[in-house]
Parts: sequence; C-alpha cells; structure tokens
Amino acid sequence: MSDLRVKRVRFVDQGLFDAYKKLESGTFEEKHLQESIQAAIADLKKNPLCGVKVPQKLWPREYVKKYGITNLRKYDLPDGWRLIYTLVGDEVEIISVILEWFSHKSYEKRFGYHVG
Repeated sequence: MSDLRVKRVRFVDQGLFDAYKKLESGTFEEKHLQESIQAAIADLKKNPLCGVKVPQKLWPREYVKKYGITNLRKYDLPDGWRLIYTLVGDEVEIISVILEWFSHKSYEKRFGYHVG
C-alpha cells in the first residue's frame, strides 16, 4: 500500500529561504547551486527519505538545541555540496525541513569528520 501522506518541503526559517532566493541572482556557481537545491526539493517532495540518514552520534549539538530535531538526513548535491534536512509530520503530512546547505569541506567540519 502506498503512502498517501501529503509531502511538503519547507525552509527552517525566513533567513534561509532568503539566502536560497538570493542564489538566483548570484554568480554562475550560485545559480547552479540554487538549481541543484531546487532539484533536491523536487526529489524530497516525491520521497522525503531519499537522503541518507545521519547517525545520531554525528548530529551537531547546535541542531538539537536550536531546532529540537529527532532525525537528521543528508542529501548530496552536485560539486560536493550537501543539503541537511529533518523530517516532521504525522499520519496526514510529512514535511522535509531544510536546515542548511554547505560545501563538502564545511560539511566535514560541522559534522566532525576532520578536526583541525
């Protein structure tokens, strides 16, 4: 039986949404990143579980404190960029909440893969 829940995608706050919209009028690389995020949003609307589950031991404390997350997922964007999101919802609706995106190097630093 298929999942009949409504699937939506939201940005965690207005500031992040504004940053996403600003990419549209940026450099070629920023426009490409915006298009990649747009494609990721389309994928998340179809299947919120399409990203990779991040093990809880790797969750940045900031996410837990600031957003009260109970799950965390990573979606790989082109050129080494990462989109980080969490899922919220109920029996009727599931929402992918985008928390942030960043380069692979910044991702590794945030998630403690490389110290130094």
